[in-house]
Amino acid sequence: MQHLATDLLDIAFESGGPKDGPFLLLLHGWPDDATTWRRVTPRLEAAGFQWAAPWLRGFGKTTFKDPAVFRDGSAEALAQDALDFVGALGVDRFGIVGHDWGARVAYTLAAAVPERLDGIAALSLGYAPNGAFKVPPFEQSRAWWYQWFMAADLGRDKVAEDPVGFVRLLWDTWAPPDWYEPGEFEETASSFANPDWLAITFHSYRSRWRPNDPKDPRYDRLREQVREVRVLSPPTLVIQGLADGTVLPASTQGKDELFSGRYRRLDLPDVGHFPMREAPGDVAAAVIDHFNMR
Repeated sequence: MQHLATDLLDIAFESGGPKDGPFLLLLHGWPDDATTWRRVTPRLEAAGFQWAAPWLRGFGKTTFKDPAVFRDGSAEALAQDALDFVGALGVDRFGIVGHDWGARVAYTLAAAVPERLDGIAALSLGYAPNGAFKVPPFEQSRAWWYQWFMAADLGRDKVAEDPVGFVRLLWDTWAPPDWYEPGEFEETASSFANPDWLAITFHSYRSRWRPNDPKDPRYDRLREQVREVRVLSPPTLVIQGLADGTVLPASTQGKDELFSGRYRRLDLPDVGHFPMREAPGDVAAAVIDHFNMR
């Protein structure tokens, strides 16, 4: 594990690959952490890619420098963290491979700084034009029960009593049975012991559906940029597990018109919400093909 300082954060990350290779920023989702890429990165390195995988704000050993900073968990806050991170690494142009929250960051940056991106690969999350959170159809809303649960004060308090038990239930129901080893979950769950994990988690989900909840104003300009963009221009790959129990396949379909650049969707049968853990070979092959196309 390595560490890098930005204005707001001390960011923990892993990295590898040839220093002269094209750079890929690997962004994990929720509830997960940067170790999610460990079965994918050896294949990326063998294909000549340089990569870095940070723990997002509130996860693992990534910490805030100032205890007074507002714990904003929005996509725009995470996107600015990503820009600050690659800037501190001295990287100007890069590709993004993002899962779940990381996919939302990829879409956000594709809207805000398309000129800096070689492309994006978004796993297990569809694009929401203009950064808008719209209440989905009933079936998808039912699959997002945990978001409504945390948006309610009593639900938030219940999750705070046993966050790891809450996450274990999600891992058990978001993919086919017995898809992970207990040790894999325990290692990942150690990242949720970060003292800011609950604050970032609650703000991320509650602020989506409670429009009057506060947000950090330092990201207002980025939010305005995203609100102005409907169609994304960077080359985009979407990877969808057809057995995903939270982001239902129908929710990521029929979005071709929202991409003006090269667009491809890859469906993975019998794969749930964590494709890079469940089918790392398929994910790596698709990502390599996507970023090798010029």
